[in-house]
Amino acid sequence: MLTTRYVTGAPNWLDLGTPDLDGASAFYGGLFGWQFRPGPPETGGYGFFQLDGKTVAGGMRTAPEQGPPSWTVYFRTPDADATAKAVEQAHGRVLAQPMDVLDQGRMAILADRAGVPFGVWQPAATKGLDVVRDPGSLCWVELYTPDLPAAAGFYNTVLGWETSAVAFPGGMYTTVHPAGTEMDAMFGGIVPLEDAPARTEAAAWLPYFEVPDTDATAARAQELGGTVRLPATDLQGVGRIAEFADPYGARFAVIRSVPQQS
Repeated sequence: MLTTRYVTGAPNWLDLGTPDLDGASAFYGGLFGWQFRPGPPETGGYGFFQLDGKTVAGGMRTAPEQGPPSWTVYFRTPDADATAKAVEQAHGRVLAQPMDVLDQGRMAILADRAGVPFGVWQPAATKGLDVVRDPGSLCWVELYTPDLPAAAGFYNTVLGWETSAVAFPGGMYTTVHPAGTEMDAMFGGIVPLEDAPARTEAAAWLPYFEVPDTDATAARAQELGGTVRLPATDLQGVGRIAEFADPYGARFAVIRSVPQQS
């Protein structure tokens, strides 16, 4: 499961690029109760979505030439420069070269073989998000890809991921977890595009946020100007999920997870 005991290869940050940061803040504030706190002037407008004073995501205004509105998932690396080189050697791309973010850490924006963007974060003062898996925070990430074996091989090479096949009603699901950990450390999954619902037209990373009531969240998202891309749906043994686009087109999903058995 995703935790804040961040290890190499695990998600440790998440941010939103949007053309209207005020509008996005109002949407996610109304949906999850987030408050947006601007960063210092030297961050160039980057700021932090917080829940009860704890950072759950970052956010910034982006221009059209920077790509469509979207969520970017970051994974922990001990060396952002080495990871960027590994990505190039594995036939991915470096979209934004490694750079220092004040004294907080070092980051890079990369793309896998299918062109799906993702980030890496080499922690310094900031280790990662303050909270995960609580209501209103990140709890899972999912990659939609045209070639599952190629994607699994790529991320194994650059981030050390290990995969496991898990049986679900209707088929198998490929989960991922950091190198050297057990399956209970899984934080996400990989889904072939041909097996994905019709709502998924292109390869992409999709973040999931935990919610106390999926149906109520879906209704509220529509009230706030979002679009329901997948209505509330039960996944046996997993939880009740729904997928949305915010008013500017950034896609995300929510889940009311089935309680873990001790």
